[in-house]
Amino acid sequence: MSPTTTPSPAKRARRGEGQWALGYREPLNPNERSKKDDNPLNVRARIENIYAHGGFDSIDPGDLRGRFRWYGLYTQRRPGIDGGRTATLEPEELDDEFFMLRVRLDGGAVTTEQLRVIGELSKTYARDTADITDRQNIQYHWIRIEDMPAIWQRLEGAGMTTMEACGDSPRVILGSPVAGIAQDEIVDGTPAIDAIRERFIGNPDFANLPRKFKTAISGLPDVAHEIHDVAFVGVVHPEHGPGFDVWVGGGLSTNPMLGQRLGAWVPLDEVPDVFGAVISVFRDYGYRRLRNRARIKFLVKDWGAARFREVMEEKYLGRKLVDGPAPEIPAIPVDHVGVHRQKDGRYYVGAAPIAGRVSGSILVEVAEAAERAGSRRVRFTPQQKLVVLDVPEAEVDGLRADLAALGLQVDPSPWRRGVMACTGIEFCKLAIVETKARAHDLVADLEHRLKDITDGITAPISVHINGCPNSCARIQTADIGLKGQIVTDDAGSQVEGFQVHLGGGLGLDAGFGKKLRGHKVVASELSAYVERVVRNFVAERTADERFAQWVARTDEANLR
Repeated sequence: MSPTTTPSPAKRARRGEGQWALGYREPLNPNERSKKDDNPLNVRARIENIYAHGGFDSIDPGDLRGRFRWYGLYTQRRPGIDGGRTATLEPEELDDEFFMLRVRLDGGAVTTEQLRVIGELSKTYARDTADITDRQNIQYHWIRIEDMPAIWQRLEGAGMTTMEACGDSPRVILGSPVAGIAQDEIVDGTPAIDAIRERFIGNPDFANLPRKFKTAISGLPDVAHEIHDVAFVGVVHPEHGPGFDVWVGGGLSTNPMLGQRLGAWVPLDEVPDVFGAVISVFRDYGYRRLRNRARIKFLVKDWGAARFREVMEEKYLGRKLVDGPAPEIPAIPVDHVGVHRQKDGRYYVGAAPIAGRVSGSILVEVAEAAERAGSRRVRFTPQQKLVVLDVPEAEVDGLRADLAALGLQVDPSPWRRGVMACTGIEFCKLAIVETKARAHDLVADLEHRLKDITDGITAPISVHINGCPNSCARIQTADIGLKGQIVTDDAGSQVEGFQVHLGGGLGLDAGFGKKLRGHKVVASELSAYVERVVRNFVAERTADERFAQWVARTDEANLR
């Protein structure tokens, strides 16, 4: 070798991503180590036998901030900690001695008797708190660990559970709120949801996934299928008839990605097998080394849909899937608010609280109102709304009035109908700003400020408010998405505010909202800002132009 020749560096071996199927089974971060040390499903016995007797101070930290999630429990935020300190404090400094508890309701489906139990538990153990989440769950606050055995006894006695409502597990399955009754439903996905719940939820073989796993199954495009880890969407195959189109790899948070079609058609009775294959690929090939890359969307992005399908078919299904067509795309988002005729001639009645905020007392009253109207079934929606099913035509007006008296409007303004919000700084340890109360005030302001043009709004303009970057309220896919952060006002003070995402959507407008460089809105000016943008849209739009289309073409000055 010439003295002047520089030797080539040795090719560096690619670092393992913690994929079990490739031999990387060693714990690679604290979360993986915790799950290896003890199956998280085992924590329930400790809650019932130790912590419920010893109280909050008896809880092992590994259970408190880890394994508790597999049973729907998170510590809530200690009161009085402002948003500017969220990222600077240690977990134990943020923890309150009370818990948020998530009740898992697959498909958002409850009987009126189950709804009454949910409401009564809220009144007894949760200071009358209850929020409808955008995953069709009910969320309590102010729960004490001492009360969990009694809460589980009541819930499970009524056929409900908190198992795997959180954690690195197959979380609640979204389903159509009108499954089995909608006139335009392609196929009822309820049997598949039931089978998956029976086979996979609480199964130790699937209780240790790289991260959380979100599923949607619907014969209608009403479950935000584009942003799920796996989704089954109703479609008619030209030869085989009704079935489902399969999507994988969707998700939001700080690295939003739309799901990809596998191009496969699956009949109803094969959905659980395909679900099992998808979740097995994720379990075995998912990236466990880095927590922020552990969602299935990163694997799908790296592999592509074709390779993902190939591995799934060859290693887990043992057969090829049938190729199939894409589902139809709705012209406007489907939220089931209002009065609609069922295929059996009765009606379903969808009502809107503000951003899902209800209470145990309200839910008990809803159960009683539904029963007076001849119904025994209620559903929660992925838009934080609720729907009463099976209402005879003669009872619709009475139910409408009863719901309105509870603050649940069947004919809401577009602003009430289109608003969503996460838990926010009131209870969430990750939040930076207030959300639920701000959503309430924003709706009231817009109903007053925009009453002169409300009749001209042909579809709700969605406004989603999130307390942090994690997008629990799906800010990137809203017409107007608001990500909470601390901003500087005109006086130079640090105050609550928002980064704005404009023109996001699903369906025809599937994509993520645009962010305007350097543009932030302080919380005190939020109503004025939304009013200004909406008025610009109404003044400029062409016939039938959707908000997302207008955002894409208008001058940036109209968006500030």
